[in-house]
Amino acid sequence: MNKQSEKFTLQGGAGAMECVLDIPEGTPRGVALVAHPHPLYGGAMDNKVTVTLARTFLALGYVAVRFNFRGVGKSEGVHDDGRGETDDMYLMWQHMRARFPDLPVALSGFSFGTFVQATLQQRLLAEGAPAERLVLVGTAAGKWAVPEVPQDTILIHGEVDDTITLTAVLDWARPQDIPVIVIPGADHFFHRKLGHIKTLVTQMWRRPDETALSE
Repeated sequence: MNKQSEKFTLQGGAGAMECVLDIPEGTPRGVALVAHPHPLYGGAMDNKVTVTLARTFLALGYVAVRFNFRGVGKSEGVHDDGRGETDDMYLMWQHMRARFPDLPVALSGFSFGTFVQATLQQRLLAEGAPAERLVLVGTAAGKWAVPEVPQDTILIHGEVDDTITLTAVLDWARPQDIPVIVIPGADHFFHRKLGHIKTLVTQMWRRPDETALSE
């Protein structure tokens, strides 16, 4: 956490949710919800990829929020195979929309967290309130039934990921015609490669009006 981090508790579907909010300097340009990897395999909101995503959005001027899924840390409840976790992320989305009503909301996740965020995006689309954009790292294709995502989604994967193979992700992305950014030599947890994630997201995170101005 940084000096502008805020710990708080939100009431979820299975009890208290342990949360951390990072606030940028100046006026925020948006809110980013960040989801961590699988709770039953050590996943938590302090996972280094999850923290990297939160810090990246913070540097981009976003309020970055993450929380421990059910049964992790001080969050109550037990793992619910993604269903309850998606419900809880939706509650977080509602909470942040109420707190920052004028800001767009982006969704980001790592591994299991990509399934949660892609599923939440489908729910938001059905409500006519889709997220501004998605960033999915180590997309859990083949492990979970990850739904389709928007064309402008940023997909980042490790070349030598043996937890979720690159082949599985390409097979999932191909019918959607969405590019997958491959980091050479990166494993599932992006050991010694975290800087690439921050650099790629930072370079690609431009709004249409910003892109036009830079051309």
